[in-house]
Amino acid sequence: MIKISITGPESTGKSWLSENLAYVFNTIWVKEYAREYLERLDHPYTIDDVITIARKQRQLEHEIASYKPHLMFCDTDMLVCKIWCEVKFGYCPPQIIELYQEDDYQLYLLMDIDLPWVYDPLREHPHFRQELFKIYLNTLTLDHKPFEVIKGLNGERLINAVNAIMHHFVGIKEMLIPERIQSYE
Repeated sequence: MIKISITGPESTGKSWLSENLAYVFNTIWVKEYAREYLERLDHPYTIDDVITIARKQRQLEHEIASYKPHLMFCDTDMLVCKIWCEVKFGYCPPQIIELYQEDDYQLYLLMDIDLPWVYDPLREHPHFRQELFKIYLNTLTLDHKPFEVIKGLNGERLINAVNAIMHHFVGIKEMLIPERIQSYE
């Protein structure tokens, strides 16, 4: 199974791209759990909440992987949880570091910040995007993770992601449904 993470700062199109990549490759994707969790929360979130989110995100990945898809996209990852904790709380708890070290993605698609910021009550850092992007970029580089930076607006972003995936995985082209990607061109 090829497992690809869609990662990066807030408001960079991770959820949209995950869903649309799954559509054009005719496969499944793991939704971001943090949004669902935080929307139900009746108090300001704590580091324990982020640990809960991280564990549930990993559980969802395992559940989707149990269907044995040839290709799976993950809308967010432990890198997001790790950086979230470091920025919000000044450190990352060992539970999340351990989950991050267990990551087994064959490719990370790091979303660039070239999309306009879209307000959402759950988003926190509209003026810190460049710094956050650099943290993601530096972490992936220092940890020797395979990644591609994905830029572009709307369909261009999707096409750039598809091209990056096909560059990394030679035999994946047969999974792509051409009619589905044409609607984005």
